[in-house]
Amino acid sequence: MTSTTPPSPARTSTARPSILVVLGHPRSDSLCGALADAYADGARAAGADVTVLRLGDTDFDLASREHSLQRWLGPDQEPARETEVEAMITAVHAADHIVLVFPQWWGTYPALLKGWIDRVILSRSAFSYRAGSSLWDKHLTGRTARLIMTMDSPAWWDTVQYRRAALRSLTHATLGYCGVRTVGTTRLARVRFSSAECRAAWIARAERQGRTDAARTPKVSRTPARFETLRPGPVG
Repeated sequence: MTSTTPPSPARTSTARPSILVVLGHPRSDSLCGALADAYADGARAAGADVTVLRLGDTDFDLASREHSLQRWLGPDQEPARETEVEAMITAVHAADHIVLVFPQWWGTYPALLKGWIDRVILSRSAFSYRAGSSLWDKHLTGRTARLIMTMDSPAWWDTVQYRRAALRSLTHATLGYCGVRTVGTTRLARVRFSSAECRAAWIARAERQGRTDAARTPKVSRTPARFETLRPGPVG
């Protein structure tokens, strides 16, 4: 199995930015789905090339036991990845800006989104360890991200009780670890008690954020790609 090894990008504003919107809610007809669509519409209106990935509409197992064990089996027994997973990896590396839209479930985010992270944000693809060193290379450097999270609890509860666990883990432990800089986070709180007017205002806000991000996101300049076999990273 081969995949493009991402080059070290430089920034340029001469081309249309590519934006990847990932819907981490299982249902496309949810509030999160409406927010993702509104953001995408705003970004397209501002001139960006936008891809919307609805994880709930995919037909492969994001948390299969076989792939969860691949790092323990060793490189010679690494299972082949589905074509759809390879396409998602390619989409991440093609993006200049990544948007994650998801609900807060049990203090963090749905297993669907976690499964996508585990299957797509891979060692030697999104990052790689340096031999004989505790340091690592961040292969998604130059890209930016925005996080949009809905929640039934009030924002203060997320801050005090959960310590903003979902946003902090995605910003620092996942995206930041691979070189992606999060430029904005949005918490839409007390959804269960919200009015139709309030939800409409949230959707309009997402559309404006899409326009703003598209206008200020430079294109990542990429050198010609080379290829190498992807193998699991060392077990922690």
